[in-house]
Amino acid sequence: MNQFEKITGKIRSLEETIAWMKELRDNGKSIAFTNGCFDLLHRGHVTYLAQASDYADILILGLNSDNSVKRQNKGPERPINDEVSRALVTASLECVDGVVLFTEDTPENLIKSLIPDVLVKGADYNAEETNPLNKSYVVGSDIVRENGGKVITIPIVEGHSTTALVKKMKS
Repeated sequence: MNQFEKITGKIRSLEETIAWMKELRDNGKSIAFTNGCFDLLHRGHVTYLAQASDYADILILGLNSDNSVKRQNKGPERPINDEVSRALVTASLECVDGVVLFTEDTPENLIKSLIPDVLVKGADYNAEETNPLNKSYVVGSDIVRENGGKVITIPIVEGHSTTALVKKMKS
């Protein structure tokens, strides 16, 4: 298998991801999950994903589809990179073991289907928040905890965001 096939092999459908996770768990592996758009990959993304991968044997990334990103109102030009490109770029990172796209506004249904051992988000969220209406609530945290998992937040790398990159390119 060549390198490109190894990278594209990390990108799976939900059904393939569920089957793969069963196999991993049967072999005693722990699974961390995070999600996001990862539009223009930058230092903050790489740092975040590398740190997220430290919390389990396997890191699965839930990637917002193009339509899901558009509904987040990040700007009329977003996403800049299409979902296939974003999946390929994130899958190329050594710390990311699997990528699965989701089309909903939030990864809640994906988390319900996968039930990761660890749910990871950036520190702009609050791992202890229990009110789903609060902006700092980690979507799916209740599901993960109900199934014996943990919710972790990781510090944000200040000064590195896709929004800031887009603004810089426009100026």
